[in-house]
Order: sequence, then structure tokens, then C-alpha cells
Amino acid sequence: MMLGHTSKKINSFLEEALVSTTDDSLDDKKLISLVLKCGEMGFDVMAELDMANTTAFGNPEPTQVNIGTRDKPGILVSGHDLNDLKQLLDQTEGTGVDVYTHGEMLPANSYPEFKKYEHLIGNYGGSWWRQQQEFESFNGPILLTTNCIVPPRKTYIDRLYTTGPVGYDGATHIVAENGKKDFSVIIEQSKQCKPPVQLEEGTVMTGFAYNSVLSNADKIVNAVKAGKIKKFIVMAGCDGRHKERQYYTDFAEALPKDTVILTAGCAKYRYNKLNLGDIDGIPRVLDAGQCNDSFSLIVIAQGLMSRLGFTDVNEAPISYNIAWYEQKAVLVLLTLLRLEIHNITLGPKLPAFISPNVLNVLVEKFNITPNTTIEEDMQRLLK
Repeated sequence: MMLGHTSKKINSFLEEALVSTTDDSLDDKKLISLVLKCGEMGFDVMAELDMANTTAFGNPEPTQVNIGTRDKPGILVSGHDLNDLKQLLDQTEGTGVDVYTHGEMLPANSYPEFKKYEHLIGNYGGSWWRQQQEFESFNGPILLTTNCIVPPRKTYIDRLYTTGPVGYDGATHIVAENGKKDFSVIIEQSKQCKPPVQLEEGTVMTGFAYNSVLSNADKIVNAVKAGKIKKFIVMAGCDGRHKERQYYTDFAEALPKDTVILTAGCAKYRYNKLNLGDIDGIPRVLDAGQCNDSFSLIVIAQGLMSRLGFTDVNEAPISYNIAWYEQKAVLVLLTLLRLEIHNITLGPKLPAFISPNVLNVLVEKFNITPNTTIEEDMQRLLK
């Protein structure tokens, strides 16, 4: 809606779904059907958001994104809302203030519209759970545009700003007026701040959305037919602070060199800075974007599999090792289930709301499996 897109079909289902929660007459079969319809709507929601973003900002392009810093004051933008970033870039142009993305905002650097701004320097830091350390060292103001906020330290809450659906006591909240947001208070504060402390240097790749990948589909298909790519592994999802998340780094490193990782969401930060190389010029990590860009991964998978002659995606050389964390990731999972994708590996822990009965349905109908060890999962996912 922020970009002028809405859907009567989706809004109608929201009403239907909410009303159904008050209907005690619904049996298991009807409830499962309703949940899968939610997955169908999930696909439509992600498609609508993709259309809104690409209409406004162009189709993402494979892009090497700088992860270093410059010796100028800056503003750090985290979250998911590309329209907020656009408005901030317009207002900071010519002010001498740099702008950096953080976390799920990394893919913004791959959109043609944002490449026009010379003061959009690149991406700072990693995923959401490192906020306390990275916001501290950034030195300048931070603008959070959506969820994934970590309780801030007192040392930087005076330069923490929120907007849209996210807020925090003690942080300044920016409200839109007639669809526009005034970020002048953030810009003025940034001019008084030191430049960010550089955490690392180099680049990371992003921008492998369906438009760019499928425009090079022949190259990928030829690599598959020649036996150079033997498996695609979807490793989309969420990152988290817990030690067991190291599993995804180790898994990515252990994959054979004839595999390609398809990713979206902040799970990418567990392996997007590894040197995993390429296959005939095709990077072994193809990052489609934010968590909602899982839509792109679905379109990519469907497009490649049809070109390879598969009518059933479950027979194609593609496996799923999904990293779970927060609630909205349920929608992505339900979308995969609605598309009849089976044999998904999910971890590092199953969602807390999955009761024994729900787990039985997921296992019996879709063969969802919790991840175990790298060796065991590798054997199952590569066969």
C-alpha cells in the first residue's frame, strides 16, 4: 500500500481468515485447507510486493555491494521498506551525508533506481541480531523501517529513529504526512556525528532476482545438462544469534563444488561472505533479496525446472534447507507447502507453536524434516 498497490482478493481473504478463528465448527480437514489457502495468498502477497518494488525501483541486477566505509558522517537504514530509503536518499542528496544499508536492506543496492545515488555507499554489518554492536560502532543515526529491532543500548538510543510499523520507547518515531516523511532531524544529527567505524572491507553479491537469473537461464540449464551443476539448495530464511546457527555456515562450506545455493532473507549472512567460487561464471550463492523475495526463488525454481523438462518440482535437482526464526517466515513456509513442495528440511529448531498434531500433518503430508547433523542432512539433500 505504501507504493500504491493493494489487492481486493488478499484483503477479502484476511477477513475470511480472521472470521474463521471464531468458528469452532471447523474440523481438521477444513482448517488444513484454510491454512494452505493462506499459503496461496502468501504467494500473491509476495508477488504484489515484488510488482510494487520493481515498478517503482526497477528490476534488481547482480551487484557487487561495497561493505567498507568512507570518511564522512552517515545514516544507517535497516529493515525492509524501500520507499523509506528512497525518501531518505532524496533528502540527503547534496548534504555531504552518506547513507548505508543494514540487514535486510542490503538488496536495495541492486535496484537501478538506488544506483543513481552516489552517496548510497553500500552495506554496513550483518543481520539483525548484531545490531547492538554494529549500531554502536556506526556512530551516526540509525533509521529502522520495519521489525527486527533489538532492544537498544543507552549509548545509541538518542540516535535511533523508527518509522512505519516499528517503534521503541526512547527512540524518536517519524510519522508520514500525506505519504511523505520528513527526515531532516536525522540528517541534522548525522552532520554532528563521527564517520562510521569500518568493520570490514570488500564486497558481497546480491541482486539475483528472477528477472536477472531467468534472463541467463540458458547458461544455467547448459551447466546442469553438462553435469557441472548437480544440485540447487534453497537456503533462504532467517538468521539468529544462537550458536546452532553456525550449522548453516558449516553446511554451505561443506557443499560439493557442483552445487548452487539459492537464498533470500537474512539467512544469507551466514555464508554470503564466504569464498565459495562459481561454476562457469555462475556464482555458487545466488541471493534473490529480502525474505519476501522468496517469491523470486519460487519463480526461479519453476522457470529452471520447466526448461529442464520437469513437470514435478519434487523430481527436480533442487532441495530445501530452510532457516527458521520469526513468525512471518510462516507465510513463506505455507506458500511452499501450498505449491506441493515436499521434503523440506527446517531448522535449527522447529517453531514453538508446532504441536505434536500439527507436526504429524507436516511429516505425513509434506515430509518436513528437522535438520540434524551436516553429514546426515547432506546425504539426504544431495541424493
